[in-house]
Amino acid sequence: MTARFPATGSSGPIRVLVAEDQRLVRAGIVTMLGVDPAFEVVAEAADGATAVREALRTQPDVALVDLRMPGMDGLEATRQITARLPRTRVLALTTFGADEWVFSALASGARRRPRRCGP
Repeated sequence: MTARFPATGSSGPIRVLVAEDQRLVRAGIVTMLGVDPAFEVVAEAADGATAVREALRTQPDVALVDLRMPGMDGLEATRQITARLPRTRVLALTTFGADEWVFSALASGARRRPRRCGP
């Protein structure tokens, strides 16, 4: 099975970078993505600096970035990834509902999940 990713127009699995500082959470996300042939995890990172470095190295279609990580946080990583790799879409991951973090992520270039109409 192959997917077509609209941002790049490429066919094949959607190439994903997973940036999450909690090892077990990161492993769970990687495992969930790994069972679906539409996705290929091309890199993992435990902090923002590594996320940026791995994004530049692998040029993923999508980067799943935790907003709160040690060192360089996910907001700065998102800013750098979107500035240097405009075709890579960043999806912010967070368990915190604080509006300022969400608005900062969007301002940094993270994508907002589109709202659906109807059920």
